[in-house]
Amino acid sequence: MYTGIVKAVRPLTAVKAELGRTEFEIDFTDELLVDLQLGASVSVEGTCLSVTSISGPKVTFDAIPVTLERTNLGTLKTGDLVNIERSAKLNEEIGGHVMAGHIATTAEVLELSITEAGNRLRFRVPEEWAKYVFPRGFLGVNGCSLTVADVEDGIVTINLIPETLRQTTFSRYKVGDRLNIEVDQQTVVLVDVLERTVAGTLSRVMPGLKN
Repeated sequence: MYTGIVKAVRPLTAVKAELGRTEFEIDFTDELLVDLQLGASVSVEGTCLSVTSISGPKVTFDAIPVTLERTNLGTLKTGDLVNIERSAKLNEEIGGHVMAGHIATTAEVLELSITEAGNRLRFRVPEEWAKYVFPRGFLGVNGCSLTVADVEDGIVTINLIPETLRQTTFSRYKVGDRLNIEVDQQTVVLVDVLERTVAGTLSRVMPGLKN
């Protein structure tokens, strides 16, 4: 479990494609290394990965092909910076939202506007996932818990405070970049239950209706 509060932005020191997997090596800070063990879960760009080795500050993670396909990890290369969060601990403050590190889909960056008047990120979510996004709801975006300002026709707008830009990789995004998106699971369940309930009701009152 994670909170969506990015703890550090760290560089990828190596990306190695192996048979059936890709290994990511990341340079951790001393703070991130505290009590870190093999097998521990860490959020890397919002994706829950398990530690496979620790050598000094260098920590490695493996990603299988399906993970690379469903996330933006397959686009990363040596030298890129990534958002990092250690898994949450019991009895500690949750400053963001409860997140699982399970990426639902990726979204395409349409605009990043950084001005004195305010900062705005806009991206397009695939149609099948847009129905779970609502204004003032939240999304996990590359591991950062963010509140949705607006959504229309699958285009999501999020306002960014300066502190978010300072503590994450967001200020480096370009049009066309892919973002890892985690949707609120409670919202998914609610929307799916309502859809099934409405469909069931319609099928009873209008037996000839086809989906």
